[in-house]
Amino acid sequence: MTYKPPRVTLPIPSEKIDGQTVTFRPVRDGIDSEVSGIIQVIEDANGFNVNASYVVSQDPPQSHIYWFDQSEIDAFARSLLKEKRRILIVDDDRESTHLVKILLERTGGYLVLEENDAARAYHSARDFRPDVILLDIMMPETDGGEVAAQIEADPELQGTPVIFLTALVTEHEIKAGLRIEGHQSLAKPINIPDLINRIEESLPRTS
Repeated sequence: MTYKPPRVTLPIPSEKIDGQTVTFRPVRDGIDSEVSGIIQVIEDANGFNVNASYVVSQDPPQSHIYWFDQSEIDAFARSLLKEKRRILIVDDDRESTHLVKILLERTGGYLVLEENDAARAYHSARDFRPDVILLDIMMPETDGGEVAAQIEADPELQGTPVIFLTALVTEHEIKAGLRIEGHQSLAKPINIPDLINRIEESLPRTS
């Protein structure tokens, strides 16, 4: 079966993206570490495909083409336009989400949407188009794993980084590299500097 690169809509003119150097994580290729490449915009009668080549190995020399999805392109465009990063935080604890919102927005680099009803989290993500989703695991009726599965099943959201927030693990386990369902995580209570570092690590960056 022939692979079909994701069809994307460019939120800014193609010349502002094409040729940009970008640092990203090619997670759909099974690589969860940062690589660098140069963006190439390809246009045909049906729209745009956008990719970047990155080095897989030096010996023997090997490279791979990574095709970006809509959420990644949206994040690149906001970075280039120096817009605030959009963060969606999903947690049934209203006081906790509001405190995180205040502290993140106080840095001047983030726009934060709170969602305290896990059953509505997927629709909030569809409407808000976040750059990163902060997701509590233990919530009534719909837990964080179910929400993450809904997001991963949506072609337009599946590239959005998810960071699980949980009291089920310790800070020591997190620092040891523990991942939950393949996603990064942070132990509660949340340390805001650690949270900001994890958010920035998750975001694609252009230079």
